[in-house]
Amino acid sequence: MMSNLTVSEIRSILADACPATMDECRSRFGDDTRAGVIAALEAAQRRVERDVKEGARLRELYAMETELRASGFTYVAGVDEVGRGALAGPVTAGAAILPLEPLLVGLNDSKMLSPQRREELAGQIRSHAVSWAVAHVPAAEIDRLGIAGATRLAMQLAVKALDVHPDHVIIDGLPNSMGVGESAVVKGDQRVAAIAAASIVAKVERDRLMVGHAEDYPAFGFEINKGYGTREHMDAILIDGPCVLHRRSFAPCSDEPTLF
Repeated sequence: MMSNLTVSEIRSILADACPATMDECRSRFGDDTRAGVIAALEAAQRRVERDVKEGARLRELYAMETELRASGFTYVAGVDEVGRGALAGPVTAGAAILPLEPLLVGLNDSKMLSPQRREELAGQIRSHAVSWAVAHVPAAEIDRLGIAGATRLAMQLAVKALDVHPDHVIIDGLPNSMGVGESAVVKGDQRVAAIAAASIVAKVERDRLMVGHAEDYPAFGFEINKGYGTREHMDAILIDGPCVLHRRSFAPCSDEPTLF
């Protein structure tokens, strides 16, 4: 049976539909045979289903922090690194302490997000986080410490830079002797909200840093490759030689046969 409301009015109602009201909307408008109402009802159903799925994913993503808070920890930080495999630029670590509300819709491993979505989420993380920080360890220190040591240092520096001292740290990968209670989670950037947030702010800050260096070293295309070993970047190293941002302990930036 067709509703007395116009198609435009029904579209407006359905635009505000949520999981709690969708059954009522189907009951109210499900018999309306107008093409515009049918299309609007189907679109609302798809959107609500996506919202339900995203809500379940987010609850799972926040589950470890929720459990740690319930066990007595107040400030739970996530820590992650980016730039480990680059040929130039720093290895960068991010640290983030998130509140349990609001859940950040779309939060995920930075590698699974578009640059635009990373920027959007980075802004939300900066606005909502209890505290966040980023630390860079430059190429010279990577050459001195090795990439594993430099990565550990970057993570430690990022945690120390937080405005709020965490009482538990969740690290992506392996334990890192943070000096407080810690948990290490393999692929944590896909499984723990605070680690995902840390990966996003670290990636955004490191990318901005490398884009800023592009004008000083235009031959290497840092605004595009962010220091990673694309074919064009490696060809430029072979032609022009490495610059001060390159890791001399990484091939092809040195004569050493081993790539960290």
